[in-house]
Amino acid sequence: MKQNAYIAGVGITPFGRHLDRTLANLAHEAIKQALGDAGVQKSDIQAAWAGNAAAPIITGQLCIAGQTILNGMGIGRIPVVNVENACATSSTALQQAASLVSLGAYDVVLAFGAEKLYHPDKQRVFSVFEGCRDVDDPHALDAYLISDGRSIDGAGQSRSIFMDIYARLARGYMEKTGATARDFAAVSAKNSVHGSLNPNAQFRNVVTVDDVLAAPLIIDPLTLLMCSPVGDGASAAVIMSEKAVRQFGVVQPVRIESALVASGFEHGEPDFDLTTWAALQAYEQAGIDPADINCVELHDASSPAELIYYEKLGLCAPGESLKLLHDGETRIGGRIPVNTSGGLVRKGHPIGATGLGQIHELTTQLRGRAGDRQVHGATLAVAENGGGFLTRDAAALTMTVLSR
Repeated sequence: MKQNAYIAGVGITPFGRHLDRTLANLAHEAIKQALGDAGVQKSDIQAAWAGNAAAPIITGQLCIAGQTILNGMGIGRIPVVNVENACATSSTALQQAASLVSLGAYDVVLAFGAEKLYHPDKQRVFSVFEGCRDVDDPHALDAYLISDGRSIDGAGQSRSIFMDIYARLARGYMEKTGATARDFAAVSAKNSVHGSLNPNAQFRNVVTVDDVLAAPLIIDPLTLLMCSPVGDGASAAVIMSEKAVRQFGVVQPVRIESALVASGFEHGEPDFDLTTWAALQAYEQAGIDPADINCVELHDASSPAELIYYEKLGLCAPGESLKLLHDGETRIGGRIPVNTSGGLVRKGHPIGATGLGQIHELTTQLRGRAGDRQVHGATLAVAENGGGFLTRDAAALTMTVLSR
């Protein structure tokens, strides 16, 4: 019989430029925090899921990143599973770890994600993102990117290919809804206020809509301040069964109501949307109505994505995303604050650590420990984390519903 799984402890490093730190050094900081927060020793961990995406290209570490990181902490013998699933890497690690606890295989497990993306050679960094599409069929994505008559010159050389993807999505959204670049800038400005309150955010300065619009253009309609940055960092969580929560006397455990991983595919169904489908599945598994959600962390690798995902996640009715934003509903203090951490654009986006970074924020919110960015009375939270790209959808997508 399935049992409940709980987040008993979380840890995170500041996201940003950490040229003087190794992948293991970052991971150790986050893991030690999570162990201390859960009130467990490293000897209590029965299995671990280790998330990393870019190390093979950036640092040269292949295949055994999890084992090398944990070995440096004196953790061994236990099963260690290395997870790579694009930007959804560490949220996938969480889902896999929680599933094994729910199935009764383990009582105390660890999930973590660590990433090094900064490198003196920018082309090496961009090549990480180039590999997050079907390299055997690159023309399929290219055809999508130029389907509105725009050039993709410079993609993969002067910028990440994903900024071209998000720009194409943004232009399609503008055509459909009448949204403007000023609307996208309003998302970035909102999240800069949230990020200014987060001590772990990569960028903590507050910017205005005009600041965002005046920033250098990356690709129409995206300016620099609408795009998530390259970053290093780590995040971690200790997951427990209900029995272990009682045994260790965990204070304020957060229950995982549902956690799923979904994959994009060439479905041939013009009305099918992976994010919408996955959100409905997660809500059904958790037995919730999206109207009951108190706060959300979503994958805003570019600011327009936040507006697009409002509807996909059921946070508002179709066609109401702009109203939701401009009415202040997604700000701290609004009806359903989104990206209280600052989101990927302000908090940062170290690929392998991003998903559990979202979980860290939501766990902190549900425990009432978020300080000036606290969502008062938060009892139900949702994380959406997607990565990679096929010709229409994210290649990997996770949805997580948490409660207290």
